[in-house]
Amino acid sequence: MAKRKPLVALGRYLRFVGTRPGRRLAIMKGQDSGRWTDFYHLVLIAPWSVFFLGLALLFVAINALFALLFLADPNGLTNVRPGDFWDAFLFSVQTIGVQTIGSLGTSAISPRTTYVDVVVIVEAFIGILYLGTVTAVMFARFSRPFARILFSKVAIIAPFDGTPTLMFRAANQRGNRILDAAVSVSVARQATSQEGLVMRRFDELALMRARSPLFALSWTIMHRIDHASPLHGLDLATMREREMEILILLSGTDETLADVIYARYTYTPADLRWDHRFVDVLSETPAGRRVVDLHKFHDTEPLH
Repeated sequence: MAKRKPLVALGRYLRFVGTRPGRRLAIMKGQDSGRWTDFYHLVLIAPWSVFFLGLALLFVAINALFALLFLADPNGLTNVRPGDFWDAFLFSVQTIGVQTIGSLGTSAISPRTTYVDVVVIVEAFIGILYLGTVTAVMFARFSRPFARILFSKVAIIAPFDGTPTLMFRAANQRGNRILDAAVSVSVARQATSQEGLVMRRFDELALMRARSPLFALSWTIMHRIDHASPLHGLDLATMREREMEILILLSGTDETLADVIYARYTYTPADLRWDHRFVDVLSETPAGRRVVDLHKFHDTEPLH
């Protein structure tokens, strides 16, 4: 059996899960024809810049197509220079504009043949479909609940009550309340069976507190690295060799949205700090209000 190439190369650690929502983890080959039904999914996860660029390109393409159809009849439009694509394109834009924002009131061009009248009717119908589709997709993108959970960029391993403990922290950037928040932490590792089969395995880490009835400010999540822990006795070199990755999934009900939100994050061995502690980010104003300073949220300092 050929040995699989390691994912740790040239100083860069490749993540299996990643930290950016919506980002593809790998190139998928051999997909069935149903992949085209995922177009709606792609539209939802596309960045806003790509989304608006796609809408603009589709708008131009539709109008360019109908401009060519209008030019198929040289005498089909009034006040149009023969064979002038730009005049036909502008008439197409104004035809769709009537269906979306009302008459633009700037066109002296009008149909004068039955063929062009039919093309205008078809374009008006497509314009209605275009407007309805764009409105629905925009609403879907805006109404999709998402979390603004900030995870510390590093995790620490330091003694806590005399036991080495894995710790990282999360903060709710909105500052409102997340009800019945729950977090699960797992470690992914590369393992080889006795038969030489290489596979990815996941082990769940027991947490000191896995649920919070009211998550509003900052939450330090801890796992004791005792004899029962999958991390017991491991050092940085071993973690890299086994291509280990710590996966965090956090969920809860956003009090404002009244909907369930999810957040995820991953830590690789390069993100771990031994014998460090987090810098304090909680303070209080003279009026008695709590303050969470996210500028220092990722900062750590060595233990004295």
